[in-house]
Amino acid sequence: MQFHTEFSPEPLTHHLGLNSQIVTIGSCFADVMGRRLIDSKLSVLNNPFGTIFNPVSIARVLTMALYRTDPDEDRYIERDGVWFHYDFHSSLWAKSQDELRDKLSTRLAQTADAIRKADFLFLTLGSAVVYRHIETGKVVANCHKMPGSLFEKYLYHIDHLRDDMTHLLKTLHKANPSLKVLLTVSPVRHTRDTLPLNSVSKSMLRVLTHELTVWNNWVSYFPAYELMMDDLRDYRFYEADMIHPNEQAHDYIFDKFAESAFDPELRRFVAEWGQLTKSLAHRPLYDEGSPANCQFLTKLLGQLETISKHIDVSAELAEVRSRLKQGETAESKEDKKEFA
Repeated sequence: MQFHTEFSPEPLTHHLGLNSQIVTIGSCFADVMGRRLIDSKLSVLNNPFGTIFNPVSIARVLTMALYRTDPDEDRYIERDGVWFHYDFHSSLWAKSQDELRDKLSTRLAQTADAIRKADFLFLTLGSAVVYRHIETGKVVANCHKMPGSLFEKYLYHIDHLRDDMTHLLKTLHKANPSLKVLLTVSPVRHTRDTLPLNSVSKSMLRVLTHELTVWNNWVSYFPAYELMMDDLRDYRFYEADMIHPNEQAHDYIFDKFAESAFDPELRRFVAEWGQLTKSLAHRPLYDEGSPANCQFLTKLLGQLETISKHIDVSAELAEVRSRLKQGETAESKEDKKEFA
């Protein structure tokens, strides 16, 4: 007897490999997936502009990066001695406007360079509900806890969303013709918008992502939203707020993503790396300098040295060598005590 509808996404047309260069942009789910890709030892620039929920702001900031244009001067704001910019997340801040301008310019340039070299761009759309700054008439990526009276909240029209995303894809393709774009709709529900409006918003994003994959053979869609809403339709897969997917849900969705998006070599590597990660986390119960533990660390060191021919594991190698040296030192001290 089945107690849920298990859903296995079809293999993507374009697969990630061990040496793929990846950029993630978008909502908090883009950040979650990016961190898991990094944990799998892939090369990832993870959400460099911080959490951005709406496609309008995503298109704006990426276009800004690729055309090397500066952030609008009229969108800098100061609150409690800290400077922010309405096109960026609050994690990008500074103590002065000049300092923030330099920080944003550097981040935009780094992102543009990464996209031009990337194999994949992972875009996660969170909401079609936007906040428009009344004074400037422009949609903001983040309100930065400014008074609500400064903004107008509304559901962006799907035709305008389509125009913005279509223009963004053309810009991306021009900057990097070999780039593959992977779209997702965030499985996090925006309950502050009310559940009915959230449903409309997610539906619009889903229609939009579908159309973009139909029109562009280099654009794919991964059904993270469907996996959460249908396959994992149970509140045991949510955090205590009953809104955000929990660790178990992230594990499940990422495993489905690996099955769908990774090539065979990368799937084998990720499985092998998972075992090595467990070994790296292992600690002896009693004696760090025991022959058994030194033998275990020596074997682990050899495995890491072998894998270092394909990926950067310099930090892990340094850790194991340090632990092995500490173990040998501890064993030497015990030997001296024995013969004292």
